[in-house]
Amino acid sequence: MFIDESGDPGFKLDRGSSPNFALAMVLFQSPEDAQHAQRTIKAVRSAERVSPEWKFSKVKDAKRDAFFQAVSGCKFTCRAVVVQKHLIHSRNLKTKPRQFYNFFTRMMFQHDGGMLKGAAVVIDGSGDRRFRKELQSYLRRELPPGTIRKMGFKDSLKDPLVQLADMCAGAIARSYSNKPNATRWRNMLARSGQVHDVWEFR
Repeated sequence: MFIDESGDPGFKLDRGSSPNFALAMVLFQSPEDAQHAQRTIKAVRSAERVSPEWKFSKVKDAKRDAFFQAVSGCKFTCRAVVVQKHLIHSRNLKTKPRQFYNFFTRMMFQHDGGMLKGAAVVIDGSGDRRFRKELQSYLRRELPPGTIRKMGFKDSLKDPLVQLADMCAGAIARSYSNKPNATRWRNMLARSGQVHDVWEFR
């Protein structure tokens, strides 16, 4: 399982904070499926001359089209939690970014449809070391025993499958916006049968 997010946990909506936050997990049933996706993502990055990595927010529409078309034949499942921030009333979640991220990561695991057991989890490792340790301890404490077999953090620059999670999170978050082609890339994932569930916080 590979996890990344789109948006930020901030609530200064009039000063640049994102109105929505999406956290996506990409699941593979076998190492072979993961390796195939990894090779595919590397190949399309080279063909499309994307450097240094795939990030939904950084590439243009044509590159997004090429990416999701390339991975349409890969075997993975995407699940996500979407937070529309205007629905949040908890002061703790609105003022403590780490608590916000930890809470919704746990929610994503808990709304797993019974899919997660003994999971090997890889999370985008862009946060600082203290944040990573707090998240790891929090999830192991709050989730049922056996949910996570092992957990690690990787720099998305070095891991195509974390980049895949970023692209999926971006496509899902975009579908809640008023931007052009808002649902285009989420629909591409859906047509390939790769969007398994999107849970909306209410």
